[in-house]
Amino acid sequence: MTVELLRDASAVVEYHDGTGVDARLSPRPFLTATTPLGTPATQVEPEDHLHHLGMSAALPDVNGTSFWGGRTYVRDRGSTMLDNHGTQRVTGREMHDGTVIEQVVWLDAQGVVLLDEERTITVSAGDGRWEVVWVSRLTALEQDVSFGSPQTNGRPGAFYGGLFWRAPFPVARVRTAEGSGVDVAHGSLSPWICLDAEHASLVGVSTNGMPWFVRAEGYVGFGPAVAADTRRYLGTGETLRLDFAVAIMDRAPDDPAEVADRLLAGVRDAV
Repeated sequence: MTVELLRDASAVVEYHDGTGVDARLSPRPFLTATTPLGTPATQVEPEDHLHHLGMSAALPDVNGTSFWGGRTYVRDRGSTMLDNHGTQRVTGREMHDGTVIEQVVWLDAQGVVLLDEERTITVSAGDGRWEVVWVSRLTALEQDVSFGSPQTNGRPGAFYGGLFWRAPFPVARVRTAEGSGVDVAHGSLSPWICLDAEHASLVGVSTNGMPWFVRAEGYVGFGPAVAADTRRYLGTGETLRLDFAVAIMDRAPDDPAEVADRLLAGVRDAV
């Protein structure tokens, strides 16, 4: 099922339930978007990383289960294809204008529930840009869980995992409040991050206080990382709130911080 959240002629933001995604890609719902003028701003199942699904909640290691898809980094072995792919299954959904509210269960490869999620995604238009606000509340209902990444498992720099956005751009210029360039942005705690491409620009914010994972060559993708230097633990009954908001524009903003201020207001107002 696909839900159209915003449309202007051929320009569109859509939310997909993940039906038909291959099991080895960790099936999950995902969002796709263009800019307001119709330039693609997300990429789904690109040849270089088939498990990248537009914007999605993708965690590479939850008690050893991959909700990221593809290969898993194993200490002293490297990236290895394992039979450890989980599935996110929607169990309830409400829809309003531009908003999807879902209940999602995260199941391991044997069908055991690891997490219960309340997810709210809101899309709006204004001031020459489209804005996406994604908020997830992950609760460990039946057992303690821990979140890891390739970096926590032994691969330096590869601390990806969380709410993640894959863009279709061949390259991008990266800007943050701390300076420009991937070397500055990767691992930064900047309140905002901006990726500029030839015909599109993305400004992202998060209130989680998590470091930014970003790539701008080879592939372009970014998001706040749940488990960077150490594993993150969630006891039974505890909830982890994740948020990621992205402004989608047709050209690079002169002042990304100004765009970020409005985005942050939307995140703080989110249910």
